[in-house]
Amino acid sequence: MLLYGIPNCDTVRKARAWLRERGVEYAFHDLRKEGLDRSLLARWEAIVGWERLLNRRGITWRRLPPERREGVDREHALALLEEHPTLVKRPVTEWPDGTVTVGFDADDWTARIGR
Repeated sequence: MLLYGIPNCDTVRKARAWLRERGVEYAFHDLRKEGLDRSLLARWEAIVGWERLLNRRGITWRRLPPERREGVDREHALALLEEHPTLVKRPVTEWPDGTVTVGFDADDWTARIGR
């Protein structure tokens, strides 16, 4: 199991605490420190869609100039996400079965992990 996020994100903290409490082993990829490459973004986008990946509520989005936030399509979104990994809605989780989820949903995670 691989969890992508930034350590100081509230949702990522909740997800990591949830995993720790249940003794679930996972690897963590710090988006701010380790970044993302286009091939990984393209794989996620094919599974969950760019609209689900792009966090339009965060401070990184609000700090972008208005012209960079307007008319966002798939290619523009992937370029923004690659340039600004903190625009990724968090956490992104790659599950052992190959599925990818965005965000933290305790009920869904319980069903997936069985704990």
